[in-house]
Amino acid sequence: MTELILGNMNYSSWSIRAALVARASGLSIKETIVPLGFDETRETLIERTGFHTVPVLLDGDLIVRDSLAITEWIAERAGAGEVWPVEEDKRAMARSVVAEMHSGFLQIRSLMGVDIRSRKPSPALEGALKDEIDRVLTIWRMCRSQWQSDGPFLFGEWSAADAFYAPVVTRFKTYGYELSGLEKTYSDAVWDSDLLVELRQQAEAEPWEIELGALGPVRAWIRD
Repeated sequence: MTELILGNMNYSSWSIRAALVARASGLSIKETIVPLGFDETRETLIERTGFHTVPVLLDGDLIVRDSLAITEWIAERAGAGEVWPVEEDKRAMARSVVAEMHSGFLQIRSLMGVDIRSRKPSPALEGALKDEIDRVLTIWRMCRSQWQSDGPFLFGEWSAADAFYAPVVTRFKTYGYELSGLEKTYSDAVWDSDLLVELRQQAEAEPWEIELGALGPVRAWIRD
């Protein structure tokens, strides 16, 4: 049995990415949520996986960490087009924009934490944060301008690229960041996609609350 260990769908952007890739793949993968921020969370993860981070994929004795590594493991076992675009040029560009998201955008992560079910004041959109947001929108505009006739997502059909940028879509909703043009059309398509609707409903139903700091959860509790 293959198992994907995830953090809260409401808060854990890297768990969201892995979950969306897995759910779109057509593979049979069990999901286990380990709520973040509680005292016992670290011990539970270390006991199950040997380390304290999520997401983690378990397949027999194999332990695969990191959302991008998990994505590639799934891609090797899923049908063509389920994870990465079939066409070579699209696939190369999809991997490029995913790698950029995976390794960068630190200001967005620290100043606009994922919290799908909340609505919060926007941080000051200046300096490095503004530069990162502008870069995200440039990527969306570039991809949609080239491939909008192929479907509503970055490369037409849904791919891992959309899974990796989906948490940014939720951040823009949480912090009231207004979009227009191709960027808004794309964001709306991801927000209203069956995959993200299901995940949003899961996030709304989760009983756990987390107080987020710049470096992650400060404390956690179960809401009434």
